[in-house]
Amino acid sequence: MSAMMQPQIILLKEGTDTSQGKAQLVSNINACTAVADVVRTTLGPRGMDKLIHDDKGRVTISNDGATIMKLLDIVHPAAKILVDIAKSQDSEVGDGTTTVVLLAGEFLKEAKPFIEDGVHPQNLIRSYRIASNLALQKVKELAVSIEGKSLEEKKSLLAKCAATTLSSKLIGGEKEFFASMVVDAVIAIGHEDRLNMIGIKKVPGGNMRDSFLVNGVAFKKTFSYAGFEQQPKKFLNPKILLLNIELELKSEKENAEIRLSDPSQYQSIVDAEWNIIYDKLDKCVQSGAKVVLSRLAIGDLATQYFADRDIFCAGRVTEEDLHRVAAATGGTVQTSVNNVIDEVLGTCELFEERQVGNERFNIFSGCPSGLTATIVLRGGADQFIEEAERSLHDAIMIVRRAMKNSTVVAGGGAIDMEISRYLRQHARTIAGKSQLFINSYAKALEVIPRQLCDNAGFDATDVLNKLRQKHALQSGEGANYGVDINTGGIADSFANFVWEPAVVKINAINAATEAACLILSVDETVKNPKSESAQGEAAASAMGGRGRGGAGFRGRGRGMRRR
Repeated sequence: MSAMMQPQIILLKEGTDTSQGKAQLVSNINACTAVADVVRTTLGPRGMDKLIHDDKGRVTISNDGATIMKLLDIVHPAAKILVDIAKSQDSEVGDGTTTVVLLAGEFLKEAKPFIEDGVHPQNLIRSYRIASNLALQKVKELAVSIEGKSLEEKKSLLAKCAATTLSSKLIGGEKEFFASMVVDAVIAIGHEDRLNMIGIKKVPGGNMRDSFLVNGVAFKKTFSYAGFEQQPKKFLNPKILLLNIELELKSEKENAEIRLSDPSQYQSIVDAEWNIIYDKLDKCVQSGAKVVLSRLAIGDLATQYFADRDIFCAGRVTEEDLHRVAAATGGTVQTSVNNVIDEVLGTCELFEERQVGNERFNIFSGCPSGLTATIVLRGGADQFIEEAERSLHDAIMIVRRAMKNSTVVAGGGAIDMEISRYLRQHARTIAGKSQLFINSYAKALEVIPRQLCDNAGFDATDVLNKLRQKHALQSGEGANYGVDINTGGIADSFANFVWEPAVVKINAINAATEAACLILSVDETVKNPKSESAQGEAAASAMGGRGRGGAGFRGRGRGMRRR
């Protein structure tokens, strides 16, 4: 009787949703598999693109895994982990974002039947970690170093890595053209770590082949005043003055009040203002600079003044471009025109203003320190150029990584098949359940070549059987064989120059295994009712507030434009 009288213990708030046990784990696995299925078709040179239309009406066409994952507003808490690993792969290595999501999804898919059969997740996690370590050792064994080669040889090797990355992008048709451009840009910035030293400027119009690389800085002509057209547009070995001050007459911010006893004094006050600006302009001219750039406005008076003295000026240059000019020309940005000495002036071999499409560009080339480069991209549609920029970013990251960690592995699914074979062989030496789990890990790695075939429209089973047979040869000659996208058969990826930096694969296997283990180790999900209702309320109040604010403003006669 006393047992029946026990009061019910309420631990969590009313409405809190808790799900635990096997069913909840399987549901998390299903969510992750669904996310992997979204990006599955974008893998490889024959991958399809996704068109994503967001709530603000912006349209993005992309087949870059990280871009797609960022734009998909994923709300499932477990599936968000896959978004995070795609982002981390993008920021760490730049490429292999689709690969990492696919692998994580596949590891979980292979684990699902074991979980349903009642295997403890910790057993799976332990085996996956062992398999991951073995796989990473194998990648390092198979990697080939490109160190110690001459610059020309290194350039061609790096171009091949860039071409492998670009072949799966929208601009894959012109991969050789862009690959050499990317390699030149990365070599130009040397060991400078900051990626913003490579500028990418987009100009709609023309075709992709009209894109070009400037060994220096290029930026769009800034807003200019009358007198600009009289300025010279080309200099050889000019001195360049970089400023962070305004060169124009400013009205006082506060209402300054000046009381005069004699009207004749008024002129002297006006003159004083003019003298201040003329003094600044004189000092700029005396410095001997032929090109004056400022982050703030250069007014019409200054523009005309410089034009009369054969000096080129541009105001309102963006901060990023100004810093790149400073790095390239060896100049220093000044916040005052007093005491401008030669050491703070930059220089370059050639400065010119050039028409690119319907834009005019200021181009500084032949810079002495040469730690910067600019790629000017051309193309038909805006979305196309945007995607080309994302593709080039991936290629630039890959080439930088290949320069730093100078080891490469065979791409095209070859390295994945070789690791898979190695793990299967290793699994046979292990007694106990662990053998099954490592086998399933090995099977999951085959998703890369399988997906490459599916996306290209080939018979995946047939190609995989050929690959397994080739990789199983005792001599080890088949270790570099991968999918041949052009014929639908198999080919030696290494001989065909389908290369990728070893660091891409190492990172992808590491991140995918970590993500899979993390999701397998979750055994209970607790959803606070407040978090769900709070999201709904926030959205509703934002909409409501917008409506009310608009009505309030209209009443006061402020800000609402009449249609």
